[in-house]
Amino acid sequence: MSIQDIIEGKKEWRAHVARVKALPPDYQIVYKEMQKYLFKVGPISLSEGRLLPGIVDFFEEGVAAGKGVVELIGTDVAAFCDDLVKDSPTYADVYQASISAEPGADEK
Repeated sequence: MSIQDIIEGKKEWRAHVARVKALPPDYQIVYKEMQKYLFKVGPISLSEGRLLPGIVDFFEEGVAAGKGVVELIGTDVAAFCDDLVKDSPTYADVYQASISAEPGADEK
């Protein structure tokens, strides 16, 4: 990764954060909870994908349609996030596989 790639990545992230800050407060709160959840248990490809910008796109469409954030995702943020990443390998999957692969793990 070159310096230019790092600089470009920072520019993209700052633009992304600016889009989040332009959302109504309730959307911002839910987005931050989703981001926190996805960073903890989300897909391995999160950093290279379009998941977070896609969520902002979805939220911007909801705002434009005059919908509340709860109308879009429901009341369970974790369940909504789990549904988004259901077909992607997650860090939790990798961890579970590493535990299962440890010698003597099946003797417990």
